[in-house]
Amino acid sequence: MSFDTLKKHLTVHGQEHLIKFWPELSENEREQLSEEINKLDLAEVNQIFRRSVEASKVIQQKADDDLKPIPDSHYESVPAMTREKVDEYEKIGFEEISDGKVGVLVLAGGQATRLGFGHPKGMYNVGLPSQKTLFQIQAERILRLQQMAAEKTGKHGKITWYIMASEHTKVPTAEFFKKHDHFGLNEEDIVYFEQGRLPCFDFDGKIFLDEKYHLSSAPDGNGGLYRALKTQGVLEDFTKRGVEHLHAHSVDNILIKVADPVLIGYCKSKNADCAAKVVQKSSPSEAVGVVCRVNGHYKVVEYSELTEEASERRNPDGRLTFSAGNICNHYFSAAFLRKICGYESKLKLHLANKKIPYVDDSGVRQKPTEPNGIKIEKFIFDVFEYAENFVCLEVARDVEFSAIKNADAVKKDCPSTAKEDLLRLHRKYIREAGGSIGDDVEVEISPLLSYGGENIKDLVENRVFTNSPFHLKSSIELPVQNGVNGKH
Repeated sequence: MSFDTLKKHLTVHGQEHLIKFWPELSENEREQLSEEINKLDLAEVNQIFRRSVEASKVIQQKADDDLKPIPDSHYESVPAMTREKVDEYEKIGFEEISDGKVGVLVLAGGQATRLGFGHPKGMYNVGLPSQKTLFQIQAERILRLQQMAAEKTGKHGKITWYIMASEHTKVPTAEFFKKHDHFGLNEEDIVYFEQGRLPCFDFDGKIFLDEKYHLSSAPDGNGGLYRALKTQGVLEDFTKRGVEHLHAHSVDNILIKVADPVLIGYCKSKNADCAAKVVQKSSPSEAVGVVCRVNGHYKVVEYSELTEEASERRNPDGRLTFSAGNICNHYFSAAFLRKICGYESKLKLHLANKKIPYVDDSGVRQKPTEPNGIKIEKFIFDVFEYAENFVCLEVARDVEFSAIKNADAVKKDCPSTAKEDLLRLHRKYIREAGGSIGDDVEVEISPLLSYGGENIKDLVENRVFTNSPFHLKSSIELPVQNGVNGKH
């Protein structure tokens, strides 16, 4: 595209400032800038800005009369289920896994900058006895599930792992998996695809330049999943492989029950097209979004949007009325995703005021100390309201949720708390299987041995664990020294 054509195109959409420094650019820089501009649908980009600004103007506290909790008919709790009911759902889930109908969709675009890591967050090692990364832990849970499903059904099905990375993490993630031989999974059962990006704007809707020849942009949020599924051929891959159920989650939950057969079985039995796993809010003031109904539609209402009365309201049994804490742990039917991706452009947009580096009128790159523009993103849960049959599954926080969001200095949702939460859960499994272990003993149970506490009774019953740290992998690696499990 010639300079005159490019200028005319930009002027029509009010973005002609993007080529202000054209005379100063090298030929390669001009090519890069021209390519970045041509990749944008400027009419759509401007519309996205306008929609996000309008949406931000109407965000306010939800009136209490508009809010209703999830009805009992659409809500079940795993901790409150009978063993028979859990087994019933699990059996259905294992059948779907054995038939190759289950996929996992992991949101893995983050670079763990808050952790000071600078690599894809799935590569993070929280310091477990095994030194396993988040990716390895999740891969081994998939392997164990496939084995369990085959043992229970006699059929060997594969779980397809869809990994949504970003432009910065896709190649390093794929190389990491290749380096580690895909952690025992078949390479063809892992599908990488890339999260989209949106331009960063000043408050007047002008796209920032990050460099004279490079546009400023940011990831479009976990709700960018839907456009990525559509544009990168993932929906077609569902059809090709016969995948009907997708378990979607964030990569940073160290306790995630990947492709949970109970969730899959529950959703299939309810003919759900969309579902959310939730945990009980720990207190009225916990800053977590809650899944509820707003004017008859299922939504996640952020803590800041709840009135104090709604946050503190309780049922006759003392439980918080709005207690269904959102943990970015969702189920989608493949059919629902195909439908949603058909009108993805109409989904809600979220605006955030940010400090965005930019090139000023003199051509100098500035790093502002105050918010100077906006980033726009989409949230994965904004499709809930379009579901014809939405359900919730409550799970125990100490069994299924421990996120890694912050550096250890914050002392909450950080690597040290995630490590301790996993080791605490494994101590619980050992005690339930008849073993004895102190609260200060670090024993990690390999996912290849046990997905959720099963398959360890013969190894731990009547044994006392005192050596620490210890990685429990199999009976072959479990010598007994003076009544103590001793191999590290």
